[in-house]
Amino acid sequence: MRIVFFGDSLTWGGYGGNFVKEVAAQMPEHEIINAGVGGNTVINLLRRVETDVIDHQPDAVFVMVGGNDAISYSQPDTRPYYKKAQGIPDGVVTPDIFRETYRELLTRLQLEHIHTLMGLAPAEYNAEVVRSKEEFNAIASEIARSMNIPLLDLQSHFNPKPEEMKDRPPISLKFIDTIGRRSSSGWNDFQAEKEREGYTYSFDGLHFTPESVKQAADLIVPFLRENL
Repeated sequence: MRIVFFGDSLTWGGYGGNFVKEVAAQMPEHEIINAGVGGNTVINLLRRVETDVIDHQPDAVFVMVGGNDAISYSQPDTRPYYKKAQGIPDGVVTPDIFRETYRELLTRLQLEHIHTLMGLAPAEYNAEVVRSKEEFNAIASEIARSMNIPLLDLQSHFNPKPEEMKDRPPISLKFIDTIGRRSSSGWNDFQAEKEREGYTYSFDGLHFTPESVKQAADLIVPFLRENL
């Protein structure tokens, strides 16, 4: 079976841990294609669904998106990045736009008779980011139920608690620039950064460490086996 993993930097796995690679190692009988792109919102996924998913003629697709959407909405300082680098109008994905676009994306996949599954990604940067991510995850959950799409809630499994988080400043362009510089330089001090910052599964509040992707894969693989 050919399975495409379709999403943002969490799916791409080039900054931190790569859960798709771990899933592929646990499911060698399947052809796994990684179609994750850093910084993408659901709008970006809809724009590239034809070339990056449908053209591969997969049997199934695992879609996980919403982190950048929630950040663009709740962290206004990031909007110049999403506008310029990701081509998002006004640099923001509102809940209504997210709902409408996600439904259109999933409908496009179903019209191609591609077995579609969804994941809800976690976040733990600060309470505001987590609450925004939970709002967008709730929208995704609502869509999944209405379209009868199997859903894996990674947020509930990793379960970061907003009241226990550090009072970190809003995500800014400097934060995003750090991601770019670290990625291009090969920086990989993930575990030490996680411990320094007091995170539970990530090293920056958003991305998996190489250790935590094994936990994610141990949740994703049984989910796939049950629903494929």
